[in-house]
Amino acid sequence: MNQTFSDLADRLFQEKLSNPQPVTQNPESRSPVHVVYGGANLFNAGTIDKLGRIALASLETYAPNFVEFAGAMWLKGADILPKFTDLIEDLEFRLADNPEKVKTENYEAWFAWTIYNRVIEKLKREPIEDFRIDFEDGYGIRRDAEEDEHAMRASDELAKAFHQNNLSAFTGFRVKSFQTETYKRAVRTLDLFLTNFLEKTDGKLPENFVVTLPKIRQTAEVEVLCALLGEIEKENSLPENSIKIEIMIETPQAVLLLSELAEAGKKRLTSAHFGAFDYTASFGITADHQHLGHDACRFARQLMQINLAPLGIRLSDSVTTEMPVPVHRGENLSEKQRAENKRAVRLAWRKHFNNVTFSLINGFYQSWDLHPAQLAARYAAVYAFFLESADEQAARLKNFVGKATEAMLTGNQFDDAASAQGLLNFFIRAAQCGAMTEAEVQQKTDLSSAELKSASFVKIMELKK
Repeated sequence: MNQTFSDLADRLFQEKLSNPQPVTQNPESRSPVHVVYGGANLFNAGTIDKLGRIALASLETYAPNFVEFAGAMWLKGADILPKFTDLIEDLEFRLADNPEKVKTENYEAWFAWTIYNRVIEKLKREPIEDFRIDFEDGYGIRRDAEEDEHAMRASDELAKAFHQNNLSAFTGFRVKSFQTETYKRAVRTLDLFLTNFLEKTDGKLPENFVVTLPKIRQTAEVEVLCALLGEIEKENSLPENSIKIEIMIETPQAVLLLSELAEAGKKRLTSAHFGAFDYTASFGITADHQHLGHDACRFARQLMQINLAPLGIRLSDSVTTEMPVPVHRGENLSEKQRAENKRAVRLAWRKHFNNVTFSLINGFYQSWDLHPAQLAARYAAVYAFFLESADEQAARLKNFVGKATEAMLTGNQFDDAASAQGLLNFFIRAAQCGAMTEAEVQQKTDLSSAELKSASFVKIMELKK
């Protein structure tokens, strides 16, 4: 090689390439698999438990066993499961007695039974991972006095849940837009809610607490929110950047300003939620064609992944608008009415299951729920996604560990750490949400408990030295 050329290449590497911009990620932090939005007027300290009970009741009513559950969600292999009650009961008994044996004989039954029971366990243990008290679309436009009252009452109830240790792992509230028409109302709610809440908690904030800003059209809106939160922090003797924010990406302007919005949010910005329906409506796309798979939505999500994900900003996909609720109410229903109720609920479950799966396939591990009855389909889709992919992902991770170990022993550089971390994150998410147990993850990946708890591929390789 020409020496002058070689020297130039070395100098350019040192000046421009040797210190690439790092991907800002914290693999040890938990990522919720969903967020539930609920109107501020309805929130109280027992809301999380109540939503779990509603979700369980819906599951018990419209999918009373794992075979009906598999058929409702269209789990893989659902069509070959037994349909008669005595055969189902016999299969349930054998699965409970020796699931691994049945798994080798009838994988489809094991798969459906495992997901069904883990969904039930999740709904009993932790039905909601992330909850947003809503003063925007899920709340509507109300008289100022009424919203004032709800801001005070909802913050009272949140403080009560905080003291009772009855909050979801992630929580927060959404104010109205900072656009001209609703700015003053949004700011007043922001002030009333936070000031009252901090007074009731002696200036303490829950972990993973955020303020959500919707319908952003300019970076100044994020800058203003950050400045206002900074003032509230000063007034309440909180450290700078204690109150985190979350931004809604639901306008064309926001999609074009993603990098600028991230810069404006600085150390406060933790996540960004995509609003597919507001976004598509802004283009004049009619209701019949507003869905998560629309090309306009694919484009927006990809830009979010390109601009925000490398900064460690958590991304959430949008919502399924069809609610899994019965069309007939009351106790004395006819057989026809009961059948129509089951059909309506299951169709909505299936739509949500498919939407959640679509989001997961496209790298969005979180999306919205609007009704507690959606939770059964939510966790069914998430758990099916993780369990279906677990063997293949484990094999890839083991291969990366082997290559990294070989590189370490031979003094070479292993350059696929980012890909390996992504695979590790897959199993961390699976364990966090309940799709897999830690023991199952250890068995599949050959990683120890200490290695998994490190949540870092780099740290795992250090532990293996």
